[in-house]
Formats: sequence, structure tokens, C-alpha cells
Amino acid sequence: MTITIDYIHQLKKATSEALAVCDAINNETQTISEINTLLPQKGDHKLLLKTEKVFLSDLIYVFSKVKNLSEKAQFGLAYYYDAIRNQHFADEKELESLNKLVATNAFKSHFNKILQENILFDLNQSKTYLLQYLKQKKHPKWKEMHQTLATFLALVCDFDIHKSQNATAILGVNFNLHQGFEVENDSLEKVLEELHELIGLENVKKDVSELVNLLKVQQKRTSQGLKNIEITLHTVFLGPPGTGKTTVARLLGRIFKQLDFLSQGQMIETDREGMVAGYVGQTATKVDAIVTEAKGGVLFIDEAYALSQNVGNDYGAEAVNTLLKRMEDFRDDFAVVVAGYDQPMQVFIDSNPGLRSRFNRYFHFDHFSPDELFAIFEIYCKKSDFILTEEAKEKLKDTFELLFEKRDDSFGNARVIRNVFEKVIQKQANRIVTVKRISKKALRTITEEDIPEPMETVAQVFYKKQEE
Repeated sequence: MTITIDYIHQLKKATSEALAVCDAINNETQTISEINTLLPQKGDHKLLLKTEKVFLSDLIYVFSKVKNLSEKAQFGLAYYYDAIRNQHFADEKELESLNKLVATNAFKSHFNKILQENILFDLNQSKTYLLQYLKQKKHPKWKEMHQTLATFLALVCDFDIHKSQNATAILGVNFNLHQGFEVENDSLEKVLEELHELIGLENVKKDVSELVNLLKVQQKRTSQGLKNIEITLHTVFLGPPGTGKTTVARLLGRIFKQLDFLSQGQMIETDREGMVAGYVGQTATKVDAIVTEAKGGVLFIDEAYALSQNVGNDYGAEAVNTLLKRMEDFRDDFAVVVAGYDQPMQVFIDSNPGLRSRFNRYFHFDHFSPDELFAIFEIYCKKSDFILTEEAKEKLKDTFELLFEKRDDSFGNARVIRNVFEKVIQKQANRIVTVKRISKKALRTITEEDIPEPMETVAQVFYKKQEE
């Protein structure tokens, strides 16, 4: 094996991503405690192990099971180990020395020491601890950690958990990302009810209903042995942010599953950063990984137009071409929804004949009206157990009227309302914190005093954005 600068760059990126996920999990005291109860303990060791240490144990276990402890694998593990111990990364300027080091007995001794010092590692271990726990708990970081492990294993020991027939047996966990994440007792009626309960979006609701009707008739024609035209599930969502595009994409996945046009119905969200890499060949790998995760469901690409905005050695075009190939490969069980502002999205679709031919269904998302913005605020209040006085309601309505009048294409709609809600809750807390005997009603009530002045909110939303 020859260590290259490119390999070190990839190792550094994979290690940094792994440690970022581990750091996030480390902040969850209960999660760390529960993970540690699953671990075999050696001797009198009673300290709680952090996530990155458990992840190291899982890596070593997998490498031993796939019978790949090559110099490449050993160097990759040693690199990760040094990173979690002292945040030291191999110096890419010392390639010649590194290549000599890997072949020495001293390095092999160092590697054996890593195995010995990893208090969890046991050749009789029959599963991964971290991955199994995260999936069983339906932890929000499960999918991210899954992708992190997949990237690391593919890079360091050439093991593809998506293609390996014995991956489940080796890792002790089913790597179907979506098993256990489905909506219980789901039905078409249930999904459509959720759709129609959404605030606003009347045009989108109409478009979805018409698509459902078309798919239902297609099913009936098929059952009668009649020929059908090929219907594309790929869709373009046009409109400003905060208007429910992600939510509708998730509902579409469930609808397509209920109508048997998709096998799983999950929705996987990504963007340019999740598809484009910085080195030759890595972009196709990233796209393949995200498509594999979304196969059987919907891949939702937010601000997809960024893929066609190439600068310098940019691989956006490679991402698009790889995506188009996978859309063809999995055309019977895969849907792609691309979303973004109207004009940039039109430019994006027109930038590639393959995109034009595959995306001919458009859903238009409009800005929410002032009444709809207020209704969204009321939902936040209800979910968080707050109530509004009549004076507070009137002041909020004045605020939302002004926001609507001042809106531009980038106005964040529901995202702005969320920020306003958080500001209001902060002001309410400042008002009541010094009250010695505070009632439950006072804790719940938002008064006119808690609502920022309408012009103050407008200034924060628009003028501050212009300065940035």
C-alpha cells in the first residue's frame, strides 16, 4: 500500500465527520449512560465511555469480521485512534516517512497496542454496539452515523455495507435505513388527511389530489390488463423557503408507497453539500450513497439549482449526471423531488436535457397570507402550551400584515414565524421571571406586552438581512 495525499485528505474528512456526529451524541447524558450499560466491562473499569471510543470498537470489530486488517486498514484505524486521543492528524508533508513507517514492526506494535487498549474489543464480540443501540432507539443520529460508518468502511477497508450480502450478519443490525421509521398503521386516507390539514397550500393540495387520481386510475387500468403511459414521479417544487416543501415531499413518499408506486416511501433530504465532494471521483460516490439510501422512496434535493452553479474545479455537473443515471437505473422504485426558487430552478432544469426529460411535473408553493402566518403562530402556541390574549392577537396580526407587505422572494414564511415565536417567548419569560408566586395561567399566557412592535420585527427580518 502507498499512502497518498488524496487518501490522507479523505481520511481526515471521514474522521472529522465521524467525530462531529460523536460529539453531538456525547452531549446527551442519558444516551451515553444507556450505551454504556450495553458494553462489556473489563476489570474495574467503571468510567463512562464516550461515543468515539465505542465507534472505534465497532470499527475494529467489523475489520476483523471482513478479514481486512491490511496496511491500509491498519493505517486508517491508527489515524482515527490518534485523532480521538490527541487530535493529531498525519502530516501529509511527510508522505515518504509515513509509507516507511507503515511497513515497520514498530507500527505493527503500535497497531496491536490500539487493539489491546480498546477495552471493548473482543474477537468473540458478535455485534456493533453503537449502531445497534441507535437503530433500536430510533435515534435522530442513526442515519447520520450509518452513513459515517459506511463512508469509513468503504474508504479504509473496501467494505460496502450496502452491497455486501452479509453486512447484516457481520454488523448485528439490519442496515435497511428505514425499517422501524415507518408511520404506524399508515394509509392513503391518513396521509391525505394530513395533507389537507396543512395551512394554506391550496394549489399544491389540488395538484397532489389530481396526481393521486391519475395513479389510482393507472392501477385500475393495470388490473384490467390495459396499457398505461409511463408516469414520472419526479417533481419540481417551486417557491420561497418556509412554505412546506419538505413536508409535502415527505407526504408524497408515503402516498406513493400506499399506492404501490414505491416500496418504502421514506423521504431522504439533501442539498448540494450532501452530493458534491472536493476531489475527483468522490462526488459520484456521495451521490451513489444518498441515492442508495433513498431507493424505494423520495430523494428531496433542496436548492437543487446550486448543482448547476459551477465555480472552478466544481463537481456539480458530475453530481447531476450521476443522479440522472441512478434515476434511470432505479426508475421503477425511486422518485426525486428538486426544490428551490422559481427562476433559478428553471435555469437548473434547462441546463441539462436529461433533467428536462425527467422533470415535467411542477408544484408551485406561494407565500403564506397574513391570516395563514397568524394560524402558523397559533399552532406553535398550541404545541408549546401557550395562549394569547386578544390584544396580543391583534398586535401579531398587524405584524404579519406588515411582513406580508414587505415580503420578497427570500422571505422565510414559516421559518420567520418560528423566530418571531421564540422572540415572544423570551420577552414573556423576561416579564414574569421575577414574579414570586406565579400561576399556571400566567406561565401560559402571552400578552400584548410580550409582542415586539410590528416595525421592530419588520426591521429585524428585512433590514438586518440587507446589511448582511
